[in-house]
Amino acid sequence: MKALLSKVVGGPESLVLEDVPAPEATPGHAVISVKAIGVNFPDVLIIEDKYQFKPERPFAPGGELSGVVKSVGEGVTNVKPGDRILANTGWGAMAEEVALPASRLWKIPDSMPHDVAAAFILTYGTSYHALHDRGHLKAGETLLVLGAAGGVGLSAVELGKAAGARVIAACSTQEKVDLAIAHGADAGVVYGRGPFDKDGQRALSTLFKDACGPNGADVIYDAVGGGYAEPALRAIAWEGRYLVIGFAAGEIPKIPLNLALMKGCDIVGVFWGTWTQKNPAAFAASIEALLGLYAAGKIKPHVSAHFPLEKGADAIAHLGGRHAMGKVVITVD
Repeated sequence: MKALLSKVVGGPESLVLEDVPAPEATPGHAVISVKAIGVNFPDVLIIEDKYQFKPERPFAPGGELSGVVKSVGEGVTNVKPGDRILANTGWGAMAEEVALPASRLWKIPDSMPHDVAAAFILTYGTSYHALHDRGHLKAGETLLVLGAAGGVGLSAVELGKAAGARVIAACSTQEKVDLAIAHGADAGVVYGRGPFDKDGQRALSTLFKDACGPNGADVIYDAVGGGYAEPALRAIAWEGRYLVIGFAAGEIPKIPLNLALMKGCDIVGVFWGTWTQKNPAAFAASIEALLGLYAAGKIKPHVSAHFPLEKGADAIAHLGGRHAMGKVVITVD
């Protein structure tokens, strides 16, 4: 079988498609015939050794997939051969077959396409955990989403709306704002590309404040970071919650902590991957809740680009270049 491998530290151009031994179903595990793989920002980082986890090489990137169970090992009872599933992998998904602990597999309905399923668990799982477990978002509150047209951003827009919040989408282009509004955002703003000087940061903060209204944003969902973080925090409401999701802008911001003092607000870290490991029961409940919201038509991943496995490096480069709107998916023929 073939897998897209990171054998040396580098960008997408360093990845190679090679034949590797097919996996076997050991006790507690299942072998999956992969149909689709979701591409996410950690895939950009992990091959450059810039992510929180650094797998031993060679490894395949790819943190989520959908497919069909090919075989199961001893003791596996939750899935059987032929079941359609989605899974979170951490890494390793960009291959024709993958062996995973059966506890990571979730059955999907026949009505859920494989590309949609592959774009589901990581982004919606992150946003559900962020908004409900960390942000304690309530109906009627104002939610400001930075990077609202990206994979996690769109999922936050949809989940915020499903929770009854007023959602403000902040994006780099009007086209992206329009997409977020089509997915439920109540309003949107277009921000410029950094870096920003002091005047630029003040103007950006005013933009966010005007969009959120006089009380500010009760919850800020920031997957962008960089020079956008401080202006957004200045637009937060009293006792608001600022959610640190990621740093798509490529820079980890330095926040003046006097802002947290003056706003009486919380700056909250969101690390979904570790949370799933430490809280497996809560994680399972969140996935069941998300599948219920999908069945009810309240959430649906927006897949904007498809790439075959042999073009997987191009898929990662496409996402890393911030060209994606919604999700990028790799398909396996």
